[in-house]
Amino acid sequence: MKKAKSCAIFGNTYQPKKCEAVQMLFDALAEEGIEPLIDSPFSRYLREEMNVAVPSHRLIEGDNFSADFAVSMGGDGTFLTTAMRIGAKQIPILGINTGRLGFLADFSLADISQTLRSLQSESLRRERLGVLQVESEGQMEGYPFALNEVAVLKHDNSSMISIRVDIDGEYLTTYQADGLIVNTPTGSTGYALSVGGPVMLPGSRDIGLVAVAPHGLTVRPLTLPDSVELTLTVESRSHNFLVAVDGRSESCQDSTRLTIRKAPYQVTVLKRPQTTFLRTLRSKLLWGSDARNVEK
Repeated sequence: MKKAKSCAIFGNTYQPKKCEAVQMLFDALAEEGIEPLIDSPFSRYLREEMNVAVPSHRLIEGDNFSADFAVSMGGDGTFLTTAMRIGAKQIPILGINTGRLGFLADFSLADISQTLRSLQSESLRRERLGVLQVESEGQMEGYPFALNEVAVLKHDNSSMISIRVDIDGEYLTTYQADGLIVNTPTGSTGYALSVGGPVMLPGSRDIGLVAVAPHGLTVRPLTLPDSVELTLTVESRSHNFLVAVDGRSESCQDSTRLTIRKAPYQVTVLKRPQTTFLRTLRSKLLWGSDARNVEK
């Protein structure tokens, strides 16, 4: 059994009170003899803004790094950023929730010592999550992989957009809507769920196709196997639109053609053995709860 010797640490820089608790993580890592590698902006924030006694460590500059596992400190947004930085490195991610809901980041700092002991004894469960890849005709410049979703959206001050969708080269339909979301099972409990998309269980090997405010009562969410290739051709009266890849958005010109398919790698997430997706649905999304049964 190989024990972890190094840990890549990523965190947000806009939760000052919660970031103070990072000292608990450093102490727990020291107890297990695990070397911390800290993302450079996060390290600078802890030292200069929070006056945290950061232990001796190596800095992570850019994406050229390696570690036995990674820690994401923050909410689900920080987790998505961490997954982007990890990319195809196959480094498992342990999400410590210092945000609000924490659907992806579900560990707490209160039990970090026990969590690291469980990691070293290989008691934590590893869950592999599918990723989407988006390509365009030379216009997009950002990171092209999404753990949650790829969303095509209108600009705030423009009218609805037209989105032609072809599946494996066959025409499906042209959506007249404020936008269209292509989501993974992981992203099915995020943006897609808020606009009426279905919840997908992890490992279902599906992707969702959910319109945002469609102009037509016959438009419903669609679930597709993740083996398909989607082609989206967008037209807009303002001659531009937004493409949001896990919330990282950039503007594209009218008639840009996007190709979306399953990425050639997966993201590995560390989970408690007793944590299941169905239990998370009940506890964090209050799935099936009836407000009439809650005493006022």
